[in-house]
Amino acid sequence: MEIIRSNFKINLPKVYQAIEEADFFAIDGEFSGISDGPSVTALTSGFDTPEERYQKLKKHSMDFLLFQFGLCAFKYDHANSKHVTKSFNFYVFPKPFSRSSPDVKFVCQSSSIDFLASQGFDFNKVFCSGIPYLNQEEERQLREQFDEKRSQANGAGALTKCPVTIPEDQKKFIDQVIEKIEGFLQREEKRTLELNPCTGFQRKLIYQTLSWKYPKGIHVETLETDKERHIVISKVDEEERKRREQEKYAKEQEELNDAVGFSRVIHAIANSGKLVVGHNMLLDVMHTIHQFYCPLPVDLNEFKEMTTCVFPRLLDTKLMASTQPFKDIINNTSLAELEKRLKETPFDPPKVESAEGFPSYDTASEQLHEAGYDAYITGLCFISMANYLGSLLSPPKTCVSARSKLIEPFFNKLFLMRVMDIPYLNLEGPDLQPKRDHVLHVTFPKEWKTSDLYQLFSAFAVNTSKYAESYRIQTYAEYVGKKQESKQVKRKWTEDSWKEVDRKRPHVPGPCYHTNSFTAAGIVGKRTLSPDPREAGVVDRESEGISDPELEQTDYCADPLPEGRKKAKKLKRMKKEFSLAGSASDSPAVLFEVPDTW
Repeated sequence: MEIIRSNFKINLPKVYQAIEEADFFAIDGEFSGISDGPSVTALTSGFDTPEERYQKLKKHSMDFLLFQFGLCAFKYDHANSKHVTKSFNFYVFPKPFSRSSPDVKFVCQSSSIDFLASQGFDFNKVFCSGIPYLNQEEERQLREQFDEKRSQANGAGALTKCPVTIPEDQKKFIDQVIEKIEGFLQREEKRTLELNPCTGFQRKLIYQTLSWKYPKGIHVETLETDKERHIVISKVDEEERKRREQEKYAKEQEELNDAVGFSRVIHAIANSGKLVVGHNMLLDVMHTIHQFYCPLPVDLNEFKEMTTCVFPRLLDTKLMASTQPFKDIINNTSLAELEKRLKETPFDPPKVESAEGFPSYDTASEQLHEAGYDAYITGLCFISMANYLGSLLSPPKTCVSARSKLIEPFFNKLFLMRVMDIPYLNLEGPDLQPKRDHVLHVTFPKEWKTSDLYQLFSAFAVNTSKYAESYRIQTYAEYVGKKQESKQVKRKWTEDSWKEVDRKRPHVPGPCYHTNSFTAAGIVGKRTLSPDPREAGVVDRESEGISDPELEQTDYCADPLPEGRKKAKKLKRMKKEFSLAGSASDSPAVLFEVPDTW
């Protein structure tokens, strides 16, 4: 559903209802640019730490505008075993609400604008019909301005108890206004009086003077035309005056809510506390908080705290697809290619239907880079991968809910693009430490001397000293040989949440929220995804399945697969690879296999 300024207010109840009913949301954003300084490649260096990446994006990306926001709400229909979707495509633009409203400045990047134009993006809907918004500080300031104006208005707040001090250069003007009003009050047949347009300061003096001199019997208000503002004075009794003041107040509140605009949608998503899914969503999250809540903090840890307060549960499908058990069977994790891959074996595309009154998307037409469509296929990718994890259980689960423990290890970890050895930003704890053994392959002419090589590597060491404490030089043949040896031993890992897979162990009541998933290994410089190095080991199993009815606290849509369903040969091979070792009583539960490096 396309939402612009003209139909935002009438459709806002539908948005609220979709948020209230949904099991989870998928989001996506389109921006006016990515980087205002360095190239995108430099902005996303493979040597960045999470702190450095955050500071780069904060400095070079936040002056761009998020001007299209896609939201797709997913709700599971138990009776028909399908997901029902409600998709929204919002065009957003910071149109000033009034002369006192913030006048937002933003920048554009020509390559980004050109790319969106090539995809059929309608910029007129942004600039002519975009929904306005305010962040929380701007909203607070605007409400204070409204309250101040009301305190000056006739009959509002405490009346002025003494004459107002009027500057010498304005006394003649105020005396003329008082003279006009006195004559107006003497003429019974005339009910209203329009004063000549004047400055804002003069209007303020008029309000203060009349509030003291005529506490009852008149109503004063400011009317605004296309070009100017002027004061209108009406003869009213006390009851009529109060009624007009109430109407004026209600109108002002409605106008203020209109100014807050699209931020109300973000507030509703945040207040729901439900899972929010995105693809490569770090920039989406940063822009959403910066644009609709408050400017981003300087400190990364403060950003993490702020993000988890706004969005308690986030999941990045690009990180999910880049992690075992998906890493070995998904070659391309770009959103379009991921959506195509998840339609093939060993995955099962989910059954999805648009709710009544909502237009449906056809994935065959590939409406990529429309935020609503990208949010829609992001949700489909999440469902497919979550259900695949369920299929690895015994008995298998056909539908894994957004509250399942199976997906908890992926919560609140945002993918870091192109970083060599720190794949994600951990919002709930310390980030992984950089790996020390970065590899640089250098090809040089045969006629080079040893001194030439020393000079080359010395320059390299000086320029990259911030990333490593020591360097090792070896031939390419030696490097390949050691890599082959390392492949002979595979590392396994297990999560605390999956220790409950062993049915013979007692169940420990209470919630189990796994904030330590994917943490760094205890050995500095050897980054691994195993939560506990002691749990890493070579595991082999031939026959036993993975099973536990308590594995999912609220997996209400988990149904066993039909009997006799035939799996593809590749799926059988992968299930065997990810199975448990030994008996359930003496072996830790292992679900995913994770190699030494990404």
